[in-house]
Amino acid sequence: MTSGGKILALGALIVALPACAGGVGGGGFGMSSYGLVRAQEVAVGNGSLRVTPPREWNRQRGQLFIDIREVEDWTQNGPYLDGISYVTGLKSGDTLVRQTRRDDRQVPKFRANMTAPEITAMLESLFRVRGGTIDFKTLGLAPRPFLGQNGFQFDFEHLDSDEVWRRGRAVGANVDGRLYLVLLDAARAHYFNASLADFEAITNSARKVR
Repeated sequence: MTSGGKILALGALIVALPACAGGVGGGGFGMSSYGLVRAQEVAVGNGSLRVTPPREWNRQRGQLFIDIREVEDWTQNGPYLDGISYVTGLKSGDTLVRQTRRDDRQVPKFRANMTAPEITAMLESLFRVRGGTIDFKTLGLAPRPFLGQNGFQFDFEHLDSDEVWRRGRAVGANVDGRLYLVLLDAARAHYFNASLADFEAITNSARKVR
């Protein structure tokens, strides 16, 4: 993403990803199709995680994490306003975005022995390097069970190059050396609170199937 683009799933099919308001895994822009996600259990990412949304959402392919099989993005009102991203079993040594050795700024690789603070630092780097974030604030980091593991909850907010403040929450865990994560990122004014109940229901419904 360029500094003027956005990361997450996080509406415009050809324009930049939402300043992390809906997607993870990219390295460039491109056409991205939408598909309706019904209010029933559905597999996300590489299929190793299943979740149950309380209402219909829109699935985006190839947004924040373009061509990253373990990542999937959803949005309710368009990627500049809100988005939920899933990371499903990212392996040690892999990154959340496509990047080359020639890139001046690098998003750190995930490591199997990463602690929760190290994972959240990796997420902050993702927003700053690929999401155009110019100010990033950690609001809280606390233990939280996820997928039967001792996971974490990370609350944050960020100001992007479009001068919009966004707020996010990530819940994740290191499961057998792989990263599983559900991340909400939305405009701080209205859209974050409007999506939070869905995010919590989805996160609490998550189950690992393989």
